[in-house]
Amino acid sequence: GRRPFPVVCAADADAKETTKPKVPEKAPAAGSSFNQLLGIKGAKQEDNIWKIRLQLTKPVTWPPLVWGVLCGAAASGNFHWTAEDVAKSIVCMLMSGPCLTGYTQTINDWYDRDIDAINEPYRPIPSGAISENEVITQIWVLLLAGLGLGALLDVWAGHDFPIIFYLALGGSLLSYIYSAPPLKLKQNGWIGNFALGASYIGLPW
Repeated sequence: GRRPFPVVCAADADAKETTKPKVPEKAPAAGSSFNQLLGIKGAKQEDNIWKIRLQLTKPVTWPPLVWGVLCGAAASGNFHWTAEDVAKSIVCMLMSGPCLTGYTQTINDWYDRDIDAINEPYRPIPSGAISENEVITQIWVLLLAGLGLGALLDVWAGHDFPIIFYLALGGSLLSYIYSAPPLKLKQNGWIGNFALGASYIGLPW
């Protein structure tokens, strides 16, 4: 007998055409340890919790803040190449870079975890390489350390009004609303770019 002619439904054809490749559950095997430490794409999968913590702070984003401190110190006209002034600058760099930028980057990854679970499920938070409690602890430790260093610098400089502390607090709040709902400023091109420029360049200066 004759074989029945195969019938293909339009819905089936559309489904085949729109089928997308499955998102990989793991990062590429050839990931770089150097990229992992800098917190950039192409990172190697890590089990060491401290390397993962460092990755979340994205050290590659620290230099603009450090540079802002250097430029601000030079522009102030009050910087002198003394041990005390150099020490103050280093503390300010630690506040702006590892602490508060690290806080900003960690909180950004935290609020992007649902998106990363779809697009980059191998990243530290969606992959479960670091627990939610560990991430939240890191956010608070970095924030409080940064604010604490700001207060220390105010005392060290003999400020009557703790201007550095309040600048750090304002920058931290700006960083929070940049990443966190309901405002999530980074979803708005103009406001998001202004917030980014203010916190990365203006405030460190």
